Amino acid sequence: MATATNVEATATGTIEWLAAPTTNIVVPVYQRQYRWDIGGCEKLLSDIRAVAAQDDEHRHFIGSILSGRDASGGDLILIDGQQRITTVMLLIAALHHAVQGSDPAMAAELERVLVRADDASRTKLRPHHAWAELYESVVLDRRDDADRESRFDDNYAFFRSQVHADEAAVIWRGLQKLEHVSITLGASASAQQIFESLNSTGQPLRDHELIHNYILMGLSHAEQLSIEQEFWLPIEQATGESIGAFWRHFLVMTLGREIDVSGEHGVYAAFRSSFPRLDAARLRADATVWREYAEIYGILLDPQGESDAGIRRHLHHLNTFGRATYPLVMSAYGDHRRGAITRDELIEVLEWTQAMFLRRAIVGLPTDRLIARLCRARQTGRDELMRAVARITPSDERVSAVLKYGELPHPAYVLGRLEQVDDLDAYDIESIVPAVPADGWSGDGSRVWKDYSDDEQNSHRALAPTLGNLTLLESALTERVFGASFPTKRDDAYARSAVPATRELAAVASWNTAAITARTVRLIDEFVTIWARPALPEIDDDGLTPVLDAVRRRGWPMGWEREFDYCEYRGEHWEIKDVRALFNRVFRRAWTDDPSAALAYSAKHGGPIYDEMAWKGQWDSLDAAHHLYMGWDSHYMMTALQGVLEESGIAAEVFVKYSYVGNVM
Repeated sequence: MATATNVEATATGTIEWLAAPTTNIVVPVYQRQYRWDIGGCEKLLSDIRAVAAQDDEHRHFIGSILSGRDASGGDLILIDGQQRITTVMLLIAALHHAVQGSDPAMAAELERVLVRADDASRTKLRPHHAWAELYESVVLDRRDDADRESRFDDNYAFFRSQVHADEAAVIWRGLQKLEHVSITLGASASAQQIFESLNSTGQPLRDHELIHNYILMGLSHAEQLSIEQEFWLPIEQATGESIGAFWRHFLVMTLGREIDVSGEHGVYAAFRSSFPRLDAARLRADATVWREYAEIYGILLDPQGESDAGIRRHLHHLNTFGRATYPLVMSAYGDHRRGAITRDELIEVLEWTQAMFLRRAIVGLPTDRLIARLCRARQTGRDELMRAVARITPSDERVSAVLKYGELPHPAYVLGRLEQVDDLDAYDIESIVPAVPADGWSGDGSRVWKDYSDDEQNSHRALAPTLGNLTLLESALTERVFGASFPTKRDDAYARSAVPATRELAAVASWNTAAITARTVRLIDEFVTIWARPALPEIDDDGLTPVLDAVRRRGWPMGWEREFDYCEYRGEHWEIKDVRALFNRVFRRAWTDDPSAALAYSAKHGGPIYDEMAWKGQWDSLDAAHHLYMGWDSHYMMTALQGVLEESGIAAEVFVKYSYVGNVM
């Protein structure tokens, strides 16, 4: 029988294990912060009470605790189980403090679990150094009266509120019935692999916490402390609560591919694939880049950190569209910071991005899954990026037609730029014809709303949310004329406004659909100049998706065979309806145009081209000696056809058009 030499696993009583003189536990710096909430504490206490009420044969299993000996052979390094062990310790501390004045014998037993045998001033569990002092002040009851917030304080307070001296014996009985599997690693064991395998218990780690563990776990304790202080903590400080989004956007920027976040830990998986080996020397080089882009990400989150007023203004503008733009902006901003592009080139990218997102919003086109393709294009150069942006930016004619009759998206942002108002805090969006006019509202001071015909009322309501009927007006003036007719607004508010475009309304005799349309036409001319589309002949892309961004749609109807309307392959129009047909067509074309690339891809990935039909299944012969296996699932086939196109260097020239059903799924 084989004997395990790198992993020792023993079922043991948790309290007995904790109380042992040799069990002194250190939480390494790569571990996440303690974050069990009151709900978790309540469940633990309920389980302890329940097992305490049962006979001596019953136990309560809390999972596996993974640890390894420190290099010196002394303390245990806690790899997995921090959340559970810390919570148990907080409960024991609360119990200890509840009985120390009434039951010295129990208090002494509890103290053996809480403090080190060789130094009663130190706790047996030593958390991450950044919050160890805070933890010890709670467990050793050294807290001052300062008003502070921490999960240690909150959970300890909960336990103290629940555990009283008259119930202490019951709680202690239940605690002594806790069991776990203690897994201790030998020097050659893979801590990261075992950690990931066991990470299904306790609070599941988030992607950025797994990344944190991954980059630090293979280092010595001294190296961990150094990397933590020099790189990880600055990354956390720069990105704050958005650290998870930062890593996803950083990977989209560097890979030029969308990151699948629908499955578990997609960002972490992409990170590991991108950084498969992280020795200390390479880690420092990579971490320098991560820290730089984290600083950039912090500026995107809060553009006040940018010293250049023009760039700062555009970064504020971009936040109108959320954070979807960040990977592309990070790329351009990073190049500008390093001097690779000029200030004007950076602003050009920011302008193109705003125009693309705004124009697509106006005509009702989706904006998801766009940025990765632009990041790929930008890696090739400015001209390629300009072409990629132009291809997916609706034309002046298409935008103009919708602006005349459609509701204006992002009105504060649009009016602010059109009317040259940077600080919008003191302004309201003024609807000249109110969205719901009162019966007495009038556009000319003579006829009132209730006398308008149904057609007139409907046409006014239809144009109320359009560009020509909206303007910016100081909040104080808005309050003065709220609900008033146009002549009153014109004389008492618009004429007094500091906004030139609003003041111009003072010269208008009456306000009706003709006036709205005329103003819309004039403002559209300014609109297409400010949010200009790159001056290239490329036409709107009809919703085409680059093949590298194509995915198998979820929830496809049973028996549905039309996933795509068509495929654009290097200028050719293919009537391809599903992934299987596209897979076959792409590989057969690759075998004709570039067989070396097809064979190279297949050799790297163990298929899908084989020398013989070695097993039963669905095959298509490419020639007498090479056969394409067709029995894969759709995910494999999509990945493979994308891969062979990349191997041939033509992936950027292939697009698919999803069917109508595909687009709405």
